[in-house]
Amino acid sequence: MLTDIEIAQQAKMKPITEIADGMGLTEDDLELYGKYKAKVSLECYEKLKAQPDGKLILVTAINPTPAGEGKSTTTVGLGQALHQMGKKTVIALREPSLGPCLGVKGGAAGGGYSQVVPMEDINLHFTGDIHAITTAHNFLAAALDNHIHQGNTLKIDVRRIVWKRVVDLNDRALRHVVVSLGGKPNGFPREDGFDITVASEIMAILCLASGMDDLKERLSKIIVAYDFDGEVVTADDLKVAGSLTLLLKDAIKPNLVQTLENVPAFIHGGPFANIAHGCNSVMATKMAMKLGDYVVTEAGFGADLGAEKFYNIKCRYAGLKPDATVVVATIRALKMHGGVNKKELEAENLDALDKGFVNLQKHIENVRKFGVPVIVAVNEFPTDTTAEIESLQRKCREMNVPVAHSQVWAKGGEGGIELAEKLLELMEKEKSQFHVLYDEKSAIPDKIKAVATEVYGAAEVAFSKKALQTIGDLEKKGLSDLPICIAKTQYSLSDDPTLLGRPSGFTVTVSEIKISQGAGFIVALTGGIMTMPGLPKKPAAENMDIDGAGKITGLF
Repeated sequence: MLTDIEIAQQAKMKPITEIADGMGLTEDDLELYGKYKAKVSLECYEKLKAQPDGKLILVTAINPTPAGEGKSTTTVGLGQALHQMGKKTVIALREPSLGPCLGVKGGAAGGGYSQVVPMEDINLHFTGDIHAITTAHNFLAAALDNHIHQGNTLKIDVRRIVWKRVVDLNDRALRHVVVSLGGKPNGFPREDGFDITVASEIMAILCLASGMDDLKERLSKIIVAYDFDGEVVTADDLKVAGSLTLLLKDAIKPNLVQTLENVPAFIHGGPFANIAHGCNSVMATKMAMKLGDYVVTEAGFGADLGAEKFYNIKCRYAGLKPDATVVVATIRALKMHGGVNKKELEAENLDALDKGFVNLQKHIENVRKFGVPVIVAVNEFPTDTTAEIESLQRKCREMNVPVAHSQVWAKGGEGGIELAEKLLELMEKEKSQFHVLYDEKSAIPDKIKAVATEVYGAAEVAFSKKALQTIGDLEKKGLSDLPICIAKTQYSLSDDPTLLGRPSGFTVTVSEIKISQGAGFIVALTGGIMTMPGLPKKPAAENMDIDGAGKITGLF
C-alpha cells in the first residue's frame, strides 16, 4: 500500500495558472510561488466582492482519538466528489504548523487519494505565512522590551507584561524562561515564555481580518502589557502597528493550490482549535465563496471546539451563514469512545459501538443548536463489519440525521459521491436557520457557561480566583463585550482528556482569562491546556529524510 507522500508524489498536477483560469482568475490576479502555488492579490479580492456567494459547507468531527477520524481527508474528498458531479467547487483549509508536522499529529493536507498538493510544500514552509506571523509577533515583543529599556515613558509595569514570544515548533523547554540576563545593557530581567506560533493572537488576527486596513486596526489593538495605573498598553501605544502590518503584507493574501483531482483549494491561516479559534482565514473563505458554487471548509478537532468557534467567532465577525455541516466519524473511533483499547479495534464490538455513539450523538445535537442542517459522514475502514455499519446507520436514522459512508481515502472523489449526493439533497430539503449561541454583550461568565453547558454538556463552571479577578478587571475597563474562545482538551467533551464518550455531571474549571483585543475575543483557559506543546518520545521527524535528488521520504 502506498503512503500518503508516495501517492502525492505521483500526482499529475496542473500549473496553478491553469487552475486559476478555470475559476475565472487571470495571471494578473496571482503572485506565483513556483509552478504549483500562488497567492491571490488583494485587488482581486476587492474585485470579487460584488459577485454572489456560493453555498458554505463546514466539515467537523467527533472528539478525536488515536483511531483516527479523517476530517481533512473527508473535506478534500467531498470537494472532489462535488467536482466530479459537475459542481463548481472550491475547498478552503488551514495551513499546517511545523509543530505537529515534526511531532506527532502529522500534516493537514488530507490523506490517501484525497489530498491537497504539493503536499510536501504545504506541510513544511509553504509560502512563509507562519514565519511572517512569528516574525511580527516577536518584533512586537522586542519593541516592548526596547521601550522599557529606553526609558519606559509609557510607565509599563514589568510585572504585568502579557505578550510572550512564539516559535512554530513543539519546544517544552521554552514554556517558562527568564529573559534580559547579563546586566543593564540587556534590559530588565523578568520571567517570560513562548507559545507556539499558531496560538499567537496575530495568527487569529490574520485569519479574522477582512482586508489590509482591518488587519492594521486589529494589530493596533493588541494588548501587550499594563501600566502602573492598571491601564492597557497596546501595539498602537508602542507605535508599531504600521510595521507589524508591513511584515504581514504578503501573508494576508490567500494561498491557492489544488487537490489530487485538480480541484482548486485555498489554504490560508492555521490556528489550532484547542488553544485558538481553529478556522482558516475569513478572506480565503469569502474569496472561495465568490469563485465557487459550493465551498467545503473545515474547523479543527471535534465540533465542540472547531465548529463551535467557527459558528460563534468566525461566522459572527464575517457575517457568514453556513448552509450545512458534515460531522465525520469512524466506527473505530466510536468504539474507542465506548471503552475499547486501540489494539482491539479490529474485532466486531456492537456493545462498544452503542456506548461510543453517544459522542457522535452529542455533536449532532450541538450542530442543530446553531440551526444548521447536519449530515454524518462515516469514514470507512476495512475492519468495519456489516453489523456495525447497519447499527450505526440505524442509530443515525433514529435521530433523523442522514448518514453516508465515505471511501475518499482509497477512492478519492469517487468514494465521496454518496456523501455529496446526500448532502445536496439535505441542503435542498432543509434550509439553514443559522444563529450564534449567545449575545457577545452578555457577562463573561454567562458566555462561558453557555458554551460549557450547552455544547460540552457540563453541569457547572468553576472559576479560579485569578480568572475572576481578570473578569472583573475587563468589565471595569469596558472590554468584556466580546465572544469567548475556550481553550480546552480536544480529546473529551469535558476539560478532562480521559473522559471519553459523553460525560455528564462534570465541572469545567477556568484557570485563567486572557483578552485578545485585536482578534476580538476573550480566551478562557480550562483544565491543563498548554499553549506550547512538547514533542513525543518518538517524534515524526525521526522518520523524515531527503536524498541527493531532492526526494522526500517519511513525511506521512
